[in-house]
Amino acid sequence: MAKFSLRILNPKHIVFQGEAESVFLPGDAGEFELLAYHVPIVSLLKEGEIVVDWKTRIPIKRGMVRFLGEECVVLLEQQAQATTAGKGSVKGEAHGS
Repeated sequence: MAKFSLRILNPKHIVFQGEAESVFLPGDAGEFELLAYHVPIVSLLKEGEIVVDWKTRIPIKRGMVRFLGEECVVLLEQQAQATTAGKGSVKGEAHGS
């Protein structure tokens, strides 16, 4: 399956950086999935979980996503504890209210 570049950032650090085949996102109008070659999109994200390649789960409060030219960038207002069961790089956790 084709891959795309994925970066998930919060104000303090990079939460995830690597290549992904799939990312599920909690959009403000409902959950959606991005795959390689998706049309360009910008969306707000609500509280929920980002799931990368059906393995890495990243709980979020709010954020936004931009997918353009095989690059996906997610900006988070806040990120809680992340869990992973596979590849990719999940870095640390931020604590806030």
